[in-house]
Amino acid sequence: MYTLIHQDPRFYLVDKHPGVGFHREDDQPGLMDALREGLGDSALWPVHRLDRITSGLILVARSAEAARALGEALAEREMEKYYLALSDRKPLKKQGRVAGDMAKGRGGAWRLTEGRENPAVTQFFSFSLEPGLRLFLLRPRTGKTHQLRVAMKSQGAPILGDALYGGSAADRGYLHAYALRFELDGERFAFVCPPAAGEKFAGESCRARLEELGEPWRQPWPGA
Repeated sequence: MYTLIHQDPRFYLVDKHPGVGFHREDDQPGLMDALREGLGDSALWPVHRLDRITSGLILVARSAEAARALGEALAEREMEKYYLALSDRKPLKKQGRVAGDMAKGRGGAWRLTEGRENPAVTQFFSFSLEPGLRLFLLRPRTGKTHQLRVAMKSQGAPILGDALYGGSAADRGYLHAYALRFELDGERFAFVCPPAAGEKFAGESCRARLEELGEPWRQPWPGA
């Protein structure tokens, strides 16, 4: 269900495996159940969440005080989050910014609207890996439900394996929480976690491109 990446007296950082739900569903234990059992720690506070299809980095606080501090950093947009996605379709633009209000659609999906009252904002770069396959480096500047999945669809490049948003069938949903940077109690943390699951993520072209790109915060991201 997960791989432990880093342990601190104030938090755990784990790599959630794809296809794992966050909370218990009927008789199926969720990630938080697995963490409490596997880490032997019943007092855990999730700082943020990932969709079932999404793998990658999740911060879990070990005290209410740490949860409050990390939650405030997230709310104030002081925590940097970076994601990877793959699509087998060419986007409307190769890099840039996607912004718009989110509205509920059908079947649990969301859609991007032209409104700007409370917009979801995503920045991205994309790179050709091979014919018919493109890598996206995504930086969400807000934290809306399904934000990245909707942003990708709005660019005409739904995420590979994301059936809800029209992505082509694949062995997994190709969205991965790749990197985190944040500060806690005056201490700076930076983590990069390459995806461990998925045939396309494991491909030579993808691994070579990630090595070439280096740390995601070193890309020329414009201001929010």
